[in-house]
Amino acid sequence: LQLDRTETAVNNLNPAFAKKFIIDYHFEEVQKLKFALFDQDKSSTQLYEHDFLGEFSCTLGTIVSSKKITRTLLLGNGKPAGKGMITIAAQELSDNRVITLSMAGRKLDKKDLFGKSDPFLEFYKPGDDGKWMLVHRTEVIKYTLDPVWKPFTVPLVSLCDGEMEKMIKVVVCYDYDSDGGHDFIGEFQTSVARLCEAQDASPLELECINPKKQKKKKNYKNSGIIIVKSCKITRDFSFLDYILGGCQLMFTVGIDFTASNGNPQEPSSLHYINPLGTNEYLSAIWAVGQIIQDYDSDKMFPALGFGAQLPPDWKVSHEFAINFNPRNPFCSGVEGIVQAYSACLPHIRFYGPTNFSPIINHVARFAAQATQQETASQYFILLIITDGVISDMDETRHAVVQASKLPMSIIIVGVGNADFAAMEFLDGDSRVLRSHTGEEAVRDIVQFVPFRNFRNV
Repeated sequence: LQLDRTETAVNNLNPAFAKKFIIDYHFEEVQKLKFALFDQDKSSTQLYEHDFLGEFSCTLGTIVSSKKITRTLLLGNGKPAGKGMITIAAQELSDNRVITLSMAGRKLDKKDLFGKSDPFLEFYKPGDDGKWMLVHRTEVIKYTLDPVWKPFTVPLVSLCDGEMEKMIKVVVCYDYDSDGGHDFIGEFQTSVARLCEAQDASPLELECINPKKQKKKKNYKNSGIIIVKSCKITRDFSFLDYILGGCQLMFTVGIDFTASNGNPQEPSSLHYINPLGTNEYLSAIWAVGQIIQDYDSDKMFPALGFGAQLPPDWKVSHEFAINFNPRNPFCSGVEGIVQAYSACLPHIRFYGPTNFSPIINHVARFAAQATQQETASQYFILLIITDGVISDMDETRHAVVQASKLPMSIIIVGVGNADFAAMEFLDGDSRVLRSHTGEEAVRDIVQFVPFRNFRNV
């Protein structure tokens, strides 16, 4: 499928094309791209009418992780197309700025004869149809004419479409009603550029106007003052920002070799490699690894095992290199992990128990070292593939809570048909994970995926 074409650079052996290709970026997908260059000799739009100069294929992830790449142009047979080179650069187009506002009110109109107002603010921007569209509502402050709202943050795109001079409307209401029938105090229009004039030492004051009162009363001044105590615009850095900034993903695999997996020589075992050369463990390694490898420049990945007895003394290990080289557990690319996995199976004895904490702590040690650097240059991802219930749950919970403070995430893939309730517990999507001592995780770093849900995808 052809995505787009550049303009034609006339009589130029070193063209710099002005045309930009806009592509939706999806980290979780392998997005394959091919760039083909042609020498235009005719006015025809058919490519076969022009001379083919060479091509280059890669993934979008490769370009994004490098920010700019230069590669040799190849012929259709994979051989170099002379001395021709191609340089490709990537840039994020989305506006990730956010605006943080700290606002208060003074002497707002009293709306209740027997009490004070319960004011809140609503922010609107003009929609495509010309009507005002609600984009943010503050909390309600009870029983006051001089409210002070909590600071709040809104994406700049949501508030004003990223256009600093675009007019927005702020409505001051009281007595919140879930059906939208709030009582109106007043309003004003302004722009983000105007709001940005507010500073901590010099707040911005804006009059709140009630148009009906303004028409009826000759001496009407306002319905109160809205004070912008501070206004700050910052960037809410995205995953892509970090990658384009040079952050590398450090990928580690942890593989469950406990006895519950079954004898790998028997077809019933989850570790049995079928005639097609695969099993659920290998499928999970390929599925995650082929995505992440584009974001690691050297593509050298540690591959660790746990729950097996190792030669020559057959002691149980919960943190061993599957290439049997503890000083250098790195495998070259996903292919290297697959080769090391296949080679180690005949030389170990499946045993137990199913302990996660040693491998989590192993990766966490390296993640902790990365925090000593001045730049966010490394982020660690641990893929744990397992078939059963965690034996060291207290230790694992503690390890995850401590790791949540570090540049690290954990993907747990459950293979087979076991009960994975404990894995769902570690995945803090619905609740904050706590260690057995009660300490809360700083953030949710665990994602559990049951492989059976994607077995036939």
